[in-house]
Amino acid sequence: MNKEQYLNKRNQMIVEAENFLEEGKVKEAEAKMKEVEELDQTFEDSAKAQANLNALRGNGVVKNISSLTASVIPQGILGSTGLGSMVKDEKEVYNTAFMKTLMGTTLNSEELNVFNSVNDKFRNATQTTEEHQVLIPETIKEGIWKEIGELHPIFADVRPTYVKGDLTIIKEETEGTDAEWVDEKTESTDADTAFGTLSLTGCELVKSIRVSWKMKKMSIEAYQQYIITHLAEKMARALAFGILKGKGKPSASEHKPQPKGIIPTLEGEGSTPQVVEFDTNIKYADLTKLISKIKSGYLTGAVIYANNTTIWNQLANIVDANGRPLFIPDVTNGGVGRILSVIVKEEDVMADDELLLGNVSRGYAMNINENVTLYQEDHVKPRATDYMTYAIVDGDVLTTKAFALLKKSA
Repeated sequence: MNKEQYLNKRNQMIVEAENFLEEGKVKEAEAKMKEVEELDQTFEDSAKAQANLNALRGNGVVKNISSLTASVIPQGILGSTGLGSMVKDEKEVYNTAFMKTLMGTTLNSEELNVFNSVNDKFRNATQTTEEHQVLIPETIKEGIWKEIGELHPIFADVRPTYVKGDLTIIKEETEGTDAEWVDEKTESTDADTAFGTLSLTGCELVKSIRVSWKMKKMSIEAYQQYIITHLAEKMARALAFGILKGKGKPSASEHKPQPKGIIPTLEGEGSTPQVVEFDTNIKYADLTKLISKIKSGYLTGAVIYANNTTIWNQLANIVDANGRPLFIPDVTNGGVGRILSVIVKEEDVMADDELLLGNVSRGYAMNINENVTLYQEDHVKPRATDYMTYAIVDGDVLTTKAFALLKKSA
């Protein structure tokens, strides 16, 4: 095997290992990485043997090397194959090629080869021949999701999974009784805990922006941040709305499929045990009653979500019996303040005079069935390009005991 064959084979194995990881097949990925290590060792052993053979061939000639000079060209670290940087470089090349494609700039031969290779594999995997659909680089995907989390903290707190296809989660329907101490003669009682399932299928999320051709004259770095910010802004509110107020799957054609929101779930329970109402202004007793609704195990890590108006017109004006404000401005924990030791985060999907207390990371499940992909279409007359993001996302409440809603009475 020559060096070119070795590099091609190793790079192919690296891609296969990455695909296994993306599909959640950890054992297969580890096995493939083991094969890469074995291939490296085989090639290095072969290279060393070849070097030794070449040295033996030249042993019959003796030269005086004291007067010889040569320039030393660095070739990397001894024993290193350099393939790690090769994979990294390919990702960097694809990222540059992707941004140049968005900007309508000509790609060089290396960028064109990498761009076509990556997207051919992507279209084969998704079983589509749509030329307008291109794979978004990981750095840009991560940038979009991070930006969404910064715009809407409710999404940042969810911790979504990335399982392709439908996802079924087992959840506890009824809590049941605790274990009990018994003597030798006492039989154990049957478990009275009931379990159900939560199925996350998929809801299509589509958002688009239009960019003038003049904007494409930016540098690649500036344009990349511009695209990330604007696509994230378009997707962010829809995702946050789905988590908080999504209507779920329709029984008829009254609305499109959406994730099931926390607030409709709480308001839909019989006798609404997790909902607290107040009259005109939120009082200390309203907050303590709200906190009492959260099951103890979920209180650690719980956050209050409210919009800017409610935070500064209601929460910031609540005082104790001595007239001291309970709200403490504090931005060190990702929120805008604390009240009764609970972090308060600004979430503008919330309506005026309502706030949600909840442990979103433990009480809500979200799965991104298909990660963000991008479509683009040029328009000659208006001299603009449409960029459309497409993702498949679903979410639902695991347990209402992790949430409590405070709202103004009607």
